[in-house]
Amino acid sequence: MEIERNVGGTDRIVRAVLAVGFTIVALSALRAGRRSLGTVAAIAAAGLGINAVTCFCGLNKALGLDTSTDTE
Repeated sequence: MEIERNVGGTDRIVRAVLAVGFTIVALSALRAGRRSLGTVAAIAAAGLGINAVTCFCGLNKALGLDTSTDTE
């Protein structure tokens, strides 16, 4: 089973960078005892990271967007 790609180019790089940023926020928040913020940031990081790695976004598909043909 192959997932159709609809994320690419600059969009993929931005998602990866945001995933790293949200991971840092999550870890910082969890260390400070702010579990709600840490959990939300961790979920956002995981979602964006999965999008960047798999090159697929369900929201893009629902909206009919395809950035996989974009070049950098």
